[in-house]
Amino acid sequence: MGTQKLLLPWDGKTIIEYIVDQISAAGLNPIVVVIGGDAAADTSAITQVLASRQVVLVHNPDRDAEMLTSVRCGLSALPTDCHAALIALGDQPTIRTGLIQQLVEAYESSGHGIVMPAFLGKRGHPTILSAGYFREVLTQYDGVGLRGLLDAHPKDVHEFSVSNPDVLADMDYPDEYQSQKLAHDTTRETSD
Repeated sequence: MGTQKLLLPWDGKTIIEYIVDQISAAGLNPIVVVIGGDAAADTSAITQVLASRQVVLVHNPDRDAEMLTSVRCGLSALPTDCHAALIALGDQPTIRTGLIQQLVEAYESSGHGIVMPAFLGKRGHPTILSAGYFREVLTQYDGVGLRGLLDAHPKDVHEFSVSNPDVLADMDYPDEYQSQKLAHDTTRETSD
């Protein structure tokens, strides 16, 4: 991206503030934000923009590691009485409170330990994991990530079908950010 994407503007906030606010509005807590091994200035700036929000900040010291290491950092920071975790991407601000609430309802009603959205049969994010899988994620699947967990327990995966492709989108390049931001701003303007 060329810059710290979590600090890019989104709907009058930074991307990370917007995502945290969507999760908070869905009633989930605690919210654990895993900050990657970015430059000290970026880490400080993220800490500063989230200072007024009820979050637990955790630092993943391995800047070049796969996403699984961040998931592990986040799971390790949860209280021991936590019964499930929503794993959301920090570069997916198109995910809104309503979808998060629908995923939680699907988790609670489906009887499955893993719930994830799917658009036209393709799995996306965020994902809900039962605490029964935490130890497994903390100790296995190096090199394959959460895909390894899904492959190991296919009968416990519930794909929640959604009509919006946003569950498949993240932002790794400036053009992805610009097109998603434009689409978000246009949608917001037409709904106002």
